[in-house]
Formats: sequence, C-alpha cells, structure tokens
Amino acid sequence: MNIIETHALSRVYGKKRAVDNLDMRVAAGEIYGFVGRNGAGKSTAMKMIAGLVNPTSGSIELFGAQPQARRAGQGFSRVGALIEDPGILPAFSAFENLMCKAIAIGVVRPDTHCHELLGLVGLDDTGSMRVKKFSLGMKQRLGLALALVGGPDLLLLDEPFNGLDPESTRDMRNALVRLNRERGVSMVISSHVLDQLDRMATRFGVIRSGHMVRELSVDDLHQECGSSIRVRTNDPARALAILEETLPGAILRAEPDGSIIAGATTRHAATRVDGGATDASSSVTPSPEDIARTLTDHGHLILELARVERDIEEYFVELMGGADD
Repeated sequence: MNIIETHALSRVYGKKRAVDNLDMRVAAGEIYGFVGRNGAGKSTAMKMIAGLVNPTSGSIELFGAQPQARRAGQGFSRVGALIEDPGILPAFSAFENLMCKAIAIGVVRPDTHCHELLGLVGLDDTGSMRVKKFSLGMKQRLGLALALVGGPDLLLLDEPFNGLDPESTRDMRNALVRLNRERGVSMVISSHVLDQLDRMATRFGVIRSGHMVRELSVDDLHQECGSSIRVRTNDPARALAILEETLPGAILRAEPDGSIIAGATTRHAATRVDGGATDASSSVTPSPEDIARTLTDHGHLILELARVERDIEEYFVELMGGADD
C-alpha cells in the first residue's frame, strides 16, 4: 500500500512553478530520501503533503484517502512534520513546548509521552532551560520531538540534520531508523547530507525544477553506482573490439584518454516459478582478472587496470542537473 500518492501535483506562485506535475509514490514502512537542489521544490511539495499549502492543481492521497476525504480533515492527524524552521515557543522549556502540543491534540498521559520524546531526541537533560537559549542543533532536535507528538504514522522531515554536529547527526539518524523499524513509522526525509540518507533510506526520489526526475530503490541506486573496471592498453581500438566480442552484454565505453570502462555484464539463468520455466537475469561486473587474461591472451600490453567505484553523490548531482549555485 502506498502511504503517499501525488498525481500531477503543481504549485504556482505568480509566474514561478515551484512544483510542476509531481508524481510521487511512498509505500508504507519506507524511509524515502527526497533529493534535489536548493529551490527544486522539495519543501513546497512536503508542505502540500502536510496540508500546510494548497495545490494549484493535481491531487494528493494519504493512507489511501480520496481527495474529498482529505478536505474533510482525514489523514492529516496521522502526519508529523518538521519543515523549514520548527515552530517553537522560545520562552518555554522543551518539555513545556511538547506539553502544549500534546494537550492541544488530546494525547493520553501527555507528561509521560513528552518525557519519552525528550529522551528519544537527547534533550532529557535540558530541564527548565528556555528554548531561546538552545543551540541550532538543539532546536532541530526539539522540532523532531514536536513532529513525533501523538505518535504519527508518517513523518515529513525537511533537512532534519541541519545544525547538528557529527555525533548528534549519528544519534538523530539512529533514532529515526529505530522509529521506522520498531514502530513502523514511514518517513519522507529531504537532506543535502547524502551520505546520511544513503545509510538510512530504502528508496529515493530525485526532484529537479519541481518535477520528479526519477524514483529508485536502494538496489537500483547501488546497481547504477556499482563498480566498473578501467583498463588502458597499447592499442585501445583493438582492445575494445576484443572485449566486445568476449564479454557479450557488458557495458563498454571508450574514454577520451584512451582507456576503456567495462561495466556490468547481464547473465541469464533458467529458473522455475510455479512449475514453469522463466528467464532470470543478474548484473555482474567483469573481474579485473578476466579482462587481464583476455587481453593478454590476445597479445595486448596492459598499461593500467583498476576497479572504479562511482560516487553516489556525483550520481545524484547529475540527476539533479548539476551542482548548487
């Protein structure tokens, strides 16, 4: 079941299309990494999903609810959001901030619930300290705790690691993963800290200029960024021809410097499914030993042979349309 579905979702401000025909699918139980450049439309899309901004056109479904049901208010009570700056009361303590929201939405045993949330985000030792004295990272953690008041089934988190030091970032990441695994909380997380997203997300969506460029699973991502082999010989053109002949299905490309990049080879195998035969395929990167042996047997002098890993951040930047300004 998809916990979020958007169909041709758009939001226009004057002449600017902040979100442009966005089609997005988030399944129940997923940690969905929402990736895009500054100004790509991530925050606006999340605000519309949270019910904070009305779409100009298109539709949103939450938990399978139809659009007319959503206008009646169904679905939003199951969503917690931390989008842009957390809405906090600076003259109150962290506990008092949480209690205000817990009482407002009718949480049972609010004091116990709020103390548990403070422990979860690492603010249980702040006591009566007023929030206006908090660091940026502490305010960010309080924002997460506020989003968790009431035990939502879906969290929308916009840059939750903003202002956190490395240790706090790790603690925040681990807390979110525990919420997902132990309580089944689904999450949409936008972040520029791609290495943190890669450690926790189960699926990704890449947005560019308000439009969804691609949605892909972790397996898809790692296959796209899988290892390849770089080889350079004394006769690049002939070496390429030999590899194309001996490695059918391999992805081979000639580089301007005369080297050859060998990617995954597709192998097919017969399997049995419900008593019938079918073809299954898997991608296997040629080994350096296979390439070296093949070229050596054909009399080539190998000048360079190395395994190359594609950088995940570089891959996302490419999908997003280049580096940030």
